[in-house]
Formats: sequence, C-alpha cells, structure tokens
Amino acid sequence: MKKSLKGLIAITASVITTGAFASSNIENPLYMPKNREVYLKTGAAIMYKTVEKTQATEKKGSDGNLEFPVWRFTGDIGYGITDRLDVHGHFGYTKDGEIDRKGMHRGRIGLMYRALTDEDLFVLDLYADGYLSGVTPMKGTYTDRGFNFDNYSNGRWGAIVGTRFGKTWDNFTLGAHVEYLQTFGNHNNKIGIDQDMQPLMEKYGLPCTMSQFDFPREISVDLKSTHETVAGFDAMYQANEKWSFGAGFEYIEHYDNGVKGIHTKINNVVFNPAPGVSVSTNDVKKGLLDATKDMNDGWDEYVIKTSASYQYTDDIQFTVFFEYTFDDAHVQSQNATDVKAELGVRMNARF
Repeated sequence: MKKSLKGLIAITASVITTGAFASSNIENPLYMPKNREVYLKTGAAIMYKTVEKTQATEKKGSDGNLEFPVWRFTGDIGYGITDRLDVHGHFGYTKDGEIDRKGMHRGRIGLMYRALTDEDLFVLDLYADGYLSGVTPMKGTYTDRGFNFDNYSNGRWGAIVGTRFGKTWDNFTLGAHVEYLQTFGNHNNKIGIDQDMQPLMEKYGLPCTMSQFDFPREISVDLKSTHETVAGFDAMYQANEKWSFGAGFEYIEHYDNGVKGIHTKINNVVFNPAPGVSVSTNDVKKGLLDATKDMNDGWDEYVIKTSASYQYTDDIQFTVFFEYTFDDAHVQSQNATDVKAELGVRMNARF
C-alpha cells in the first residue's frame, strides 16, 4: 500500500512538473515572457526547392529548375513589459545563390496583450505589429522574359493585426492563430530596365530596343496596396523536463500585386521604326502598365511543421525543425514550387 501511494505521488509530481515546464517552454505556441524577462530565438536553415510551371516561370525558362541551397536565417526577440504585455520583433534573411536573390524576407515589430487567461490555462492573446518591408526598396530588373527579383522586399510598409488562443493540458498545448496584413502602396522600388528589351516585337514584330526610346535605365513605379491572410494551429507535447515535440499547420494567402503608374518622369520620344508606323515612349509606358496593373501573381501556401526541442539548461534550449510547403499559385506567379522543404536549427535563450 505504501509503495503504491509513493508511486502515485511520484507520477502526480511528474505530471505537475512537466506541465509547469510546458507553460514556460519558449517553443510553446502560447509562450509569453514574464515581467522584465527577455527571450531570444535565433535560427539557421537550408531550403530545397524546385520551380513549378506557370506562365511566368515558363517565360523565364525557370520551370523545373532546382534552387539549392537556399539559406535562411531568423531572429525573434521579445521583452515582457508585464506578465500580460510584451514587445517583440521578428526578422528573417534569405540568400538564394541559384537565382542571385537575397535580402530580408521578414521584418515586424509590435505588441502582444494577453486579454484572457484563467486557472485552466486557457489564454487569448491580441497583437498588432508594424510591417517593415519598407525599410529597403524592392529591387529587380524588367526584361523581355519577365521580372527578375534581386531581393525579397516588396518595398511597402504595413500593419498586422492578429490573435492567438489555446489551452494547456498538463504536458500538452494546442494553440491557434489568425492574422491579417495590410500593406500601403508606394513607389519605394528600384526597377532596372533592360535596354535590349524589345517592346514592339509582340505587337509589330519590330526589333526596336528600349534604348532607342531614350527610356531610363532605372525607374520606380507606384505599387498598389495589397494584403495577406494567415491562419493555423500548433501543438506541443512536453515529454519530460528535457524534451518537447511540436507540430503544426499554417495557411498563408498572398494576394495579387499591381502597378498604378510609373512614378519616374520620362520624356516622350516619338519613333518611326517602319514606314507608316509611329510609336512614342508614352505607348511603351502604356504597354508596361497594361502588363502589370493586375499582375495575377498571388499564391497560397499550406505549411506542415514539425520540431524537436532539448532543454540544455533552465534558460537555453536547442530545437531542430522541419517544414514542408505545398502551394497553389496564380498564372503569373514566380513563387510556384513542386517541392519546397526546409530543415533548420534554433537556439532559444531567456534572460
């Protein structure tokens, strides 16, 4: 009887202890820093992907291409202003050497407030972030074969509002999140114009180049505002004081981009490439705008996530994670993939 009682007490203590570790685990999908606590998550990953066929990738000749390795680096930092309010920042950088594209792919700073919590550990958080893609201009080059991106910025500032909610049962946590991003159109971009591009070839069959129209080598355009919707869920199982495991799913809807106008002032030059044919720089501008005003380049992502974490000390944790993404792209999107897989590691710390 005494042995049975001792065993029951030991099991109960283990569950309580493991549950306490679950709620304070930095990888917990509902984790929030305590008052005056700082957390830091730094990650490095390698991505493997192959390009799927769309009208845009077929025109560029990139459909079926392998892009590997794609290096990705992330950093998350937060500070507990109180036990129920934090300030946080999320940042990311990608380098894809296969297509010579690199730059910040994620940047946001904001506040999160724990609006609801109870003794059963059900929580509801509300957050608002500033979207920081406007820190760097969008860069790329427009050619006969389409647009070549130099970086991952869209050049726009924006605002994100969202919520996350869920519950912890002893050593198991289930959380969900929904957020909405609104970007604000601007002309924060630097678009190189390939001077050998032949804007009259498709319509007139004439091999006239942009240089003959005295077209600038670089322009900026007025981009339309756009938005993005994210929804998903995450689960974490705290196996013991050292090990925890996570899994999740996320849906991301990227809406189409569009151009309202060419911001750069361009002088109008009239050109007579053939008898009876008169074309001006304004005609070329109109052709560019007609091709880009509704770009039909959006795509949807369906991300499956798994992770395993080891608690090295009370305040330092190491995580290995894997993500696989399915997507459904619009006909002019360059983001369609047949395979997109990412493997990485994170080091988490608390101060």
